[in-house]
Amino acid sequence: MKNIKLLLGTAIAGALFLTSCKGNENNEPTNNSDISVSREMVAELTAPPHVPTPIGRRKAKKLKVNMEILEQEGELTDGVRYNYWTFGGSVPGSFIRTRVGDEVEFTLSNHPDNKLPHNIDLHAVTGPGGGAESSFVAPGFEKTFSFKTLNPGLFVYHCATAPVGMHIANGMYGLILVEPEGGLPPVDKEYYIMQGDFYTKGKNGERGLQPFDMQKAVDENADYVVFNGSVDGLTGDNAITAKVGETVRLYVGNGGPNLVSSFHVIGEIFDKVYVEGGDLINENIQTTLIPAGGAAIVEFRVDVPGSLVLVDHSIFRAFNKGALGILNVEGEENKKIYSGELREGIYLPEGPGIQSMPTTDEIVESEVPAKSMEEQMKFGKQVYMQTCFACHQGEGQGIANAFPPLAKSDYLNADVDRAISAVVHGLSGEITVNGNKYNSVMTRQMISSEEVANVLTYVYNSWGNNGTVVTKEMVEKVKNK
Repeated sequence: MKNIKLLLGTAIAGALFLTSCKGNENNEPTNNSDISVSREMVAELTAPPHVPTPIGRRKAKKLKVNMEILEQEGELTDGVRYNYWTFGGSVPGSFIRTRVGDEVEFTLSNHPDNKLPHNIDLHAVTGPGGGAESSFVAPGFEKTFSFKTLNPGLFVYHCATAPVGMHIANGMYGLILVEPEGGLPPVDKEYYIMQGDFYTKGKNGERGLQPFDMQKAVDENADYVVFNGSVDGLTGDNAITAKVGETVRLYVGNGGPNLVSSFHVIGEIFDKVYVEGGDLINENIQTTLIPAGGAAIVEFRVDVPGSLVLVDHSIFRAFNKGALGILNVEGEENKKIYSGELREGIYLPEGPGIQSMPTTDEIVESEVPAKSMEEQMKFGKQVYMQTCFACHQGEGQGIANAFPPLAKSDYLNADVDRAISAVVHGLSGEITVNGNKYNSVMTRQMISSEEVANVLTYVYNSWGNNGTVVTKEMVEKVKNK
């Protein structure tokens, strides 16, 4: 009996092996390395937050990818410049979209104006160094190599030239998507987002051209943690958009080089998460971990309008180091899903006693003063996004019944000294702004006199306010009363 079972088992195993080698009932190979290609095409490459056209049901092809390495200066945040090393001229690098079975012919060009050699390691590649050993290229040269896409998923690519961490920290990373046969299910909107941590010689916000700081990187002490290469990479004009009722798919990567991302969208729940960019799908997720050198695909339907905030939920990174983006959703409200405020009351659990503000004298004055109104606006916006954004929102609209608006604010425009005092000394108790009452606490802001002047100048010259220019001397006068 044992021999009969053994023979039957061997016969079944052999049949399965032959089936896997020969293909399925449609005579298509089930081993992805055996998928044949038809014709060739040049890959569409896109800069973030855009992604190329979905693969759909196209057949496997010889896919020609042409990517140029550019070393170029850019803006990390207002007034802070940085020498980025890039794949395709953006951080993250160009998005590459393929399908299982494609034969990718990859040409990597190092611009002759660059100073350093580079290469590329694609996590989607099965082969030495993920392609790094075949792509090491000096300035003014190019290298071509090829690979077969065997595994579906969302994969990181990065430079792997020594010192590897330095090349990655300077912005040399991106995403390559390998779609399964037949493509991913269609959605209404797709976007490309990648987190990275940056290490500068100067402290956070210190202006001018900032060089890379190797010791900070070794210590994993990031000055900036950002989406898409800069503090405003996904805010303002760079914000992504959707309409109520649309389904949104985010391809989210983490270039690192060091920090793990706790990716979260404030005001949404992920319907699906392709965990670590692979086949495993988790549902109804609030926050998903994305390791350095890893990725995830998140999908959700937007049901109500508003500005949804994308963050690394290691929250000081979001509101103090830059890991914050905006998804603006337009459309009709749905009171069944979100009612807005229903009522307002008074809550005094600690009684009527006077609450004191936290204080400290450890305020460092800015070393580089603004030299023009234009610089005041730029530097003021930077302070606003780091200090004021969470409560007063991106367009100064505030949060109903909690934090007053700064846009077209009668309270603000009536008395500049009072506004300065609120920033430098704090403010509590009931106030009326544009006819509505607010009774919350604004703590003293631990920023320098020049930063107070810059941020208030930015606020006064934005969103329909009266255009007051606040100077450091005006701030010092209020401080010394």
